[in-house]
Amino acid sequence: MKYPVLVINMKVYPEVLGRRALELAKVAEAVSKELGVSIIVAPPMTELRLVAENVEIPTFAQGADPVEPGARTGHVPLEFIKEVGASGVILNHSENRLLLNDLAWLVSRAKGLGLETIVCAPDPFSSAAAAALGPTAVAVEPPELIGTGKAVSREKPDVIVKTVELVKKVGGDVPVITGAGIESGDDVRRAIELGTVGVLVASAIVRARDWRAKIMEIAKALL
Repeated sequence: MKYPVLVINMKVYPEVLGRRALELAKVAEAVSKELGVSIIVAPPMTELRLVAENVEIPTFAQGADPVEPGARTGHVPLEFIKEVGASGVILNHSENRLLLNDLAWLVSRAKGLGLETIVCAPDPFSSAAAAALGPTAVAVEPPELIGTGKAVSREKPDVIVKTVELVKKVGGDVPVITGAGIESGDDVRRAIELGTVGVLVASAIVRARDWRAKIMEIAKALL
């Protein structure tokens, strides 16, 4: 993973239903190439192969189940995520939380498969615990701010500062990304100033009237 990075989590908003997910990914790819900024897209699971096969920027799954391939109806093992062309996975988002032992298993198995991992955590101490598992990066996201437009970098800057401090002590060189309420370029610049190496953004981009303009605004702030 290259830093600084913008991770676009599309979730399952109606705005990216079907091939619209690919359309958004194509816009992100164009901005990435134009600015030379690292951008990762995480489309709905149903569109993961479509997006991964049609853009050159990294495509991440929005989650995975702690199971091996086999008689697992309705589950998504890491092996299937890798097979469709994804290069990584977001784990433990506040909307899809995991038990610690399952999270540890997934991070370890992803490493063995050559998949990168972004592990989400709600606070500094949870972020430090996540960093101890050795993921590619940790994303701190206070759940009460997600989707509110109240950026953690403005509302709770101390959370970012403390997370960076604790992760450095526990996880060594594990980078910290921040999310929750990120809406503008100013939010992004502030997050970088506080010590993070990127942002995880969902609704501010996916639900924007002009995808290109919003992605450009946030990506430029990373430069």
